Amino acid sequence: MSELNNPMAILNLLEQSNCRECGEPTCMAFAAAVFRGQRSLEECPRLDQETLERFGGQTTSKRSTEEDMDETVRELQSKIPQTDLAEAATRVGGHYAEQTLTVTVLGKEFHIQADGQLSSEIHLTPWVSIPVLTYVLNSAGKPLTGRWIPFREFTEGRVWAGLFEQRCEKPLKQVADSYPDLFRDMLEIFSGRRTEQHFESDVSIVLWPLPLVPLLVCYWLPEDGMESSLHLFFDASAEDNLGIQGVYALATGLVRMFEQLAARHSGGKAVGA
Repeated sequence: MSELNNPMAILNLLEQSNCRECGEPTCMAFAAAVFRGQRSLEECPRLDQETLERFGGQTTSKRSTEEDMDETVRELQSKIPQTDLAEAATRVGGHYAEQTLTVTVLGKEFHIQADGQLSSEIHLTPWVSIPVLTYVLNSAGKPLTGRWIPFREFTEGRVWAGLFEQRCEKPLKQVADSYPDLFRDMLEIFSGRRTEQHFESDVSIVLWPLPLVPLLVCYWLPEDGMESSLHLFFDASAEDNLGIQGVYALATGLVRMFEQLAARHSGGKAVGA
C-alpha cells in the first residue's frame, strides 16, 4: 500500500473540483491539511470507498517538512547524471563549461555539476535548490511572452490560488509592511529592477529568480483607510518553463528568504511583531 507522504500525493487522489464541501477553500488546501494531520481523507465527501479503503490511515507524515525537502533535492540530483547539461543550458538560458551548467538565480550564479553536485553564491537551501533543479530538468524553454498574469490565471492556477495567497502573497505583504528596506534589498541584493507602475501599483519591481521565469512584485501603499496590498505576477510562459508546482515552490522559497532577511535586519524579531 502506497504511503501518502507529501501534499501532492494526496491532491492527486482528489477530484480537484474545489467544491468546498469539506470546508476548505480549495482541494489543495484540504490536501495540505490532511498531510499536516489537521483533517482526514474521510472528510472529503467525493472520495469513493475504494480509495478510502486503500489510502485511509496512510497520510501521517513520518518525517519533517525539512526531511521531505532534503529527500526531494536528492531525488532531483540523482536525475542530473542522465541529463544532457549542454542541451539544458541552451534550453534554460544558462551556460555550460567544464561539465558544469550555470544558471543565474537572482543575479547570482548557481552551478550544477554533471554528477549532480551543487554550488552557488546563494545559500544552498531546498527552497532554492528544488525550483532550480526542477527548472533545469523540466523547462520547455518557451520564450518570454511579456504578458504578466496572476498565479490564478495559469491552467492549473485556480486549484492552488487560495494556498498561494496564504503562503506567498499575504506573508510577503506582511514583510513589506513591517520592513521598510525590503524593496531596496530586492534592487541592491537580488538584482531586481524597477519597472513602470504596472496595474497602477505604487511599487513595481521585476526579479529574475530563473532566466525564463521572471517575477513581478506589485505593492500598493495604504490609502484612505484601506490597508496595503501586494500581489505577485508571472510571465505567461512560466507554467511551461517550471510547471505549476515549481512556480508555487519558487514563490514560497522567495518569500521564506525575504522573511529571514527581514528578521535578521530587524534584530531577530518576527516580522510583523
